[in-house]
Amino acid sequence: MSKIRHLDEHLMNMIAAGEVVERPMGIVKELVENSIDAEATRIEVVLRDGGMEFIQVIDNGVGMDAEDASLAFERHATSKIHEVKDLWAISTLGFRGEALPSIASVSHVILLTNNGKESSRVEINYGKFISAQPYASNQGTDICVSGLFLKTPARLKHLRSVPYETSLVTSVMEKFALSFPNISFKLIANNKTILETSGRNDLIEVIHSLYDNETAKNSVLFEVQDYDYHVSGVLVLPSINRASKNYITIFMNQRMVRSYRITQAVTSAYKDYLPKDRYPIVVLNVKMDNQLIDVNVHPSKWEIRLSKERQLEALIRSAIEECLRANMIAPEIKGMEVVGQVRESVVFQNLDLTQNQEKKIEPFVIEETKKDYLSTVKEVKENPTIVHTEEVKKSKEVFPDMQVIGQLHGKYILAEDETYLYLVDQHAAQEKYHYEQFKLHLEKPITEFFELLLPVQVEVTHSRMQRVNEMNEQLNQIGVQLESFGGNTILIRKVPIWMNQVDIELFLRDILDYFFEEKEISLLSLRKQAIATMACHTSIRFNRHLSKEEMEKVIEDLKACEDPFHCPHGRPSFMRLSDKQLEKEFYR
Repeated sequence: MSKIRHLDEHLMNMIAAGEVVERPMGIVKELVENSIDAEATRIEVVLRDGGMEFIQVIDNGVGMDAEDASLAFERHATSKIHEVKDLWAISTLGFRGEALPSIASVSHVILLTNNGKESSRVEINYGKFISAQPYASNQGTDICVSGLFLKTPARLKHLRSVPYETSLVTSVMEKFALSFPNISFKLIANNKTILETSGRNDLIEVIHSLYDNETAKNSVLFEVQDYDYHVSGVLVLPSINRASKNYITIFMNQRMVRSYRITQAVTSAYKDYLPKDRYPIVVLNVKMDNQLIDVNVHPSKWEIRLSKERQLEALIRSAIEECLRANMIAPEIKGMEVVGQVRESVVFQNLDLTQNQEKKIEPFVIEETKKDYLSTVKEVKENPTIVHTEEVKKSKEVFPDMQVIGQLHGKYILAEDETYLYLVDQHAAQEKYHYEQFKLHLEKPITEFFELLLPVQVEVTHSRMQRVNEMNEQLNQIGVQLESFGGNTILIRKVPIWMNQVDIELFLRDILDYFFEEKEISLLSLRKQAIATMACHTSIRFNRHLSKEEMEKVIEDLKACEDPFHCPHGRPSFMRLSDKQLEKEFYR
């Protein structure tokens, strides 16, 4: 008897559901993408118990006729592509024809749809067709999914808590809102609205609704393009940052995607402005010819392949670097504004503040917060912050005119101008000046070396020993040559003059780790680490009391830096406190 048999259609759909429908978030993503493809301008998502009990997606799109409403639940039935060549230039978010049959195979689904001419209702129960009939409904599509995975308990047990599943759905809805600011999105979970956007095509307004007023105030729109790619979006100045890369949101032709290399390009552009293990908030929307991107990589459609990927990385990196240089300011000293104390309890949505009674917020605080928000929106709209890379100004042109007034605890230089009090980290400030001076010096060709009295020996693993020649090709750029010394020992006999203040062994170990993590080494990256070390060792330390002349020299040197706002490790070199903040604290 033959052991190989054709699977029935329902079983095939359940297998496909394992890739397309992993959890409620995947269902919401697929259904909202269908709504966007249907030209909806308003999309509402309703959840109960994180979507495990109930998911509803309502839109005002073009809808379907009765025949299409039933056909949509058949596997590989789609209106998005028609022939092989369409796969190489996909312009819609959906295209595989797997989402609806996969969802219907593991849940109970009711679809209502109206295309303006006829209205229909289709019901599917865990892959079994129940009914399809005329039924009155509003223009667009309304689809309800309930009892997810009840008949596939092995899948159900892998879902997590209601708050966790709700957070995943919220995250994907936030991404939709950032990619499509022209569409109004609303998310309701257990009868509570937790996300709502206006659809007014104002990306700064979306940033404000998803994050807070401070993030919106520190957001900068940017735009750049070359022959193949057009990149636009929002970057948030590094004074506001996060502990994970999850706030770097990437869209390719408005499709949300995950891309390790593009994320690395973003973090690389911020590297000089953020401390270790801190990451920026960035929204990138990359537009290109559909033939340059392959989205048919995985059924979930999160993964893509790009043509000319390195070209795009370089474009993004340079655009962000230029935009940061043009807009860098000293970070505000946080934690003193009374408004900041109520951000977690106040939700701005069309200036509607909620939860006031619950937290007993004082009326004057609410009023001040409203004024703050209104002034921010007005400022952004009257002064567009779009930055084109050819129009940027260097940050040292906007360095404040500080006047030294004293020193705090032998650590911080105190200075002032007409508006702010400045606290300058004396070590970080001089470290940045020395770093940039070393960097300028080392841009010259390496011609001078010194022989080490005792060659430096480093023990490495077998796998690293096999790649010594490959590493030497890169290390030669900075005047370093590795030598095999038997077994797993690497030897260095001489180094360039510019490394005379560096711990050679520690530096080498770090470089080897970097090489194996990043797979490539650039001249700038290798030198940066050594330069930062030298700058640190030659700079003023904490707990050293300075004369006024010494403090003024630190400020003067810092002003001369290309980026005076951060030390080589990305930490702020100085911060500021406004008169307005102080007046609030003294109730003036």
